[in-house]
Amino acid sequence: MVDSDDDDLAEMRKLRERARERVNIQEDLDDNSAADAAQKQNDDMAKMMGFSGFGKKARTFDVSAMFEQTRRTAQQITASKPSKPSAGPERPKPTEKPKPTDKQRGKDGSDESESEDSSDSDEIGPPLPPGFSAPAASSSSNSSSKTKQQPSQDTGDSDSDSDDDDDSGDDGQEDESLPNRIPASHEIVLNHGVKTVSAMSLDPSGSRLVTGGVDYDMKMWDFAAMDASLHSFRSLQPCESHQIKTLQYSITGDCILVAAAKAQAKVIDRDGFEVMECAMGDQYIVDMARTKGHVSTLNGACWNPKIKEEFITCSNDGTVRIWDFNNPKRQKDVVKFRSLQGRKTVPTCCAFSRDAKLIAAPCQDGTLQLWDVKKPFIRPTFHQKTAHAVGTDTSSITFSYDNRVFATRGGDDTLKLWDLRNFKRPINVATGLVNYFPLTDCVFSPDDKMLVTCTSVKKGAGEGKLVFLERETFDIVAEIPCGDSTVSRCLWHPKLNQIIVGCGNGEAKIFYDPDKSHRGAKLCVVKKKRKVKELDIVRNESIITPHMLRMYRKDQPKLLTSYKQSKKDRQDPVKSRRPDLPITSGRGGRVAAGGASLASYVAKVIAVDKKDDSNPREAILRHAKEASSNPFWISPAYTETQPKAIYQEESDEEETDDTDVPHWAKKQKLDTDT
Repeated sequence: MVDSDDDDLAEMRKLRERARERVNIQEDLDDNSAADAAQKQNDDMAKMMGFSGFGKKARTFDVSAMFEQTRRTAQQITASKPSKPSAGPERPKPTEKPKPTDKQRGKDGSDESESEDSSDSDEIGPPLPPGFSAPAASSSSNSSSKTKQQPSQDTGDSDSDSDDDDDSGDDGQEDESLPNRIPASHEIVLNHGVKTVSAMSLDPSGSRLVTGGVDYDMKMWDFAAMDASLHSFRSLQPCESHQIKTLQYSITGDCILVAAAKAQAKVIDRDGFEVMECAMGDQYIVDMARTKGHVSTLNGACWNPKIKEEFITCSNDGTVRIWDFNNPKRQKDVVKFRSLQGRKTVPTCCAFSRDAKLIAAPCQDGTLQLWDVKKPFIRPTFHQKTAHAVGTDTSSITFSYDNRVFATRGGDDTLKLWDLRNFKRPINVATGLVNYFPLTDCVFSPDDKMLVTCTSVKKGAGEGKLVFLERETFDIVAEIPCGDSTVSRCLWHPKLNQIIVGCGNGEAKIFYDPDKSHRGAKLCVVKKKRKVKELDIVRNESIITPHMLRMYRKDQPKLLTSYKQSKKDRQDPVKSRRPDLPITSGRGGRVAAGGASLASYVAKVIAVDKKDDSNPREAILRHAKEASSNPFWISPAYTETQPKAIYQEESDEEETDDTDVPHWAKKQKLDTDT
């Protein structure tokens, strides 16, 4: 009985499966018939409207197969010795794909096999690098899945290989000796002037350079616009007749901080126009914290590396002041420097740390003081009492790029390296580096492996040099001579990998390497000098012959200097517009215009010039004939006693001067005459 029931159940299951198959087949037929009916309807509509059809049927593509073929082609082209991978199982076309059964369908009726095929498709990616060959694909599903994952693994291997190559390149760079890292195979010279280049700066991008000198001039250079003639595009005097001590671009490169030998710092834009000027303090106030600015000459200035609107300045008034770019009328804060005895001491230079948390400044008493910007400026956070010799000017202080150590360049011919974790004594000390210039620089190389500083020489006593020292041992790696003058300033731009040097003869030299440096000086040395375009104008020039007749000669104007011409014009009352001189006597001069007083009238009448320079005797004799022919006043009165007028005759003899003759001699002479 039980067996019969089992047979009946098995038979019923078979019947149900056959019914399901019939339903599936019927559904497929219905779908095909519906598609045929739609196609027939479209054909009938096209015939009725008079054209062949509504367009070609959209083509179907096997995207996975196309990418597989592309990948194989790329392998064959890029591989040096390509190994042709074996062909995998050919994918059936969409029209040849078998219909999935109910078991292969999911709960929502989706095709699981289709999803598996889509998941098993090869990964899309760029062509494989040369020398790479993918393993052959097998016909099994496991091998196909491995083939799918292989490019990603190989790509990772290639990435790891490239990383290894990069690491090996870094190792090669580390293995490269330090002298070979110095970009000094080529050199160009920029002519700033005839006096010492006392300040230099490159913007963060390395496209522009500014130089300032003892001759008060600041010149601006643009590497992209400059040709082989190496001329600056602008020259100006930002601080009139004051020596420029510091020039520095802001962290954004849009402004330049200028500190000169005056009490006020300036900020100018990239084109040389003034943006702001710091206020000047009251020099009669004893407490320097009460003044709104410096009262003495500046020694240096520096931008904040984190806050673009903030900068600091140090001065001979014994303070370092923190300024806000947007408020130049008064400083934000004041740091007062004191010696060990509590007296005022002068900071010779100043600098921010790389993280802008410390302000460092060496002083003339040989101390080195570092202040924390987040704490009150009452006493320094770090204080080294014997950093350099007392009474010398420490010319520079700079922090390394890793912000672990910093270096100071002393006026006692030393270069010292310091670490804040052990601030009692310097890590390394280099001596014998002559320093006569109070602004001599010391900088770190971009890789922090070397220190660079300058040396000074007296006139005609040798060559100024650029000295490279290893950071760990302070051994001299290389020395580059820079001519028979002092090397005052230097900087090593990390982006350009070029070294700029300022000399005492007014030259700014740029050292670079075509293989290791980027842009900068390489842009201008390859350009040809621009030719001056002459205007096509015919000039009418007069030909002067040596034997020309006077009647044909042209009067050549006398060339007068501006001083002589102005002096000559000054003597001309018309050109100089000289007013009438005041009355100094009873004749001539200027009479006040207007006025109806008697005094003005009398002055006008008396002031009339009736001067007669003729001889008075001749003036009288001019009327003698008229008086004799028509006597009226005097002649009739003398007609009886003196009928004929007698006049004194002129004598050519000079009259003797009787002033020295005594009175008795004159009287005796008169007696003899009588």
